[in-house]
Amino acid sequence: MADSDMTAGGAHDPHRGLPDAIHTPTPGTALLRLETQQSREGVLDGAWWPRSRRIGEELPALVRALARHLGPITRVGLDVTAWEELPTRIVVDQRLVRIDSYPVGDRTVLITRGERDVFSLMVVPPDATPDAAWAAMAQSVRPDNVKDAQQILIDTGAGPEDQG
Repeated sequence: MADSDMTAGGAHDPHRGLPDAIHTPTPGTALLRLETQQSREGVLDGAWWPRSRRIGEELPALVRALARHLGPITRVGLDVTAWEELPTRIVVDQRLVRIDSYPVGDRTVLITRGERDVFSLMVVPPDATPDAAWAAMAQSVRPDNVKDAQQILIDTGAGPEDQG
C-alpha cells in the first residue's frame, strides 16, 4: 500500500481513497485485498485490481502475493473474454500453476490452493478510477456481502454495465 494512504502511526486510513499513483505500473506487485475473516461467509474472498489486461504480466505478481498469504497456488481460473493471450500454464517462483479458461464474463478469478480449496476474487477493471476501485474492493471483502462481482462493480461505478 502506498505511504500516502497510511496514517502517521502506520495504520490504513479507511476514509481516504487510493492515491492516484497507486495504480502506476510497478513490476512484480499486485494490488489485492483479501477477506480477513476465517469464516469466508461472503460471496467473494477478495478483490484484485490488475494494471492491464495482459495476464502474462499481471498473473505472476498475483500468484506471488496470494502464495504469501494462502500457501502454494495450484490453479487459476480466468474468464477468457477478459484477458489478452491466455496461456495454459505459467511457472511462478519455480512452481507450476495451471490456468483454466472459461467464457462466463462473471468478473472473477478463481484461485485454487491445494486440490480443492477455491478462493473467488473479484477483478476490478484496470481502467477503474481509484475511488471506484477502492469502494468495490472494500465491498468485496465484507463478510455480509451477498452481491456478485458484476453487481458490486456496477454499484460502485468501477465497471461499465455493458461489459460482460
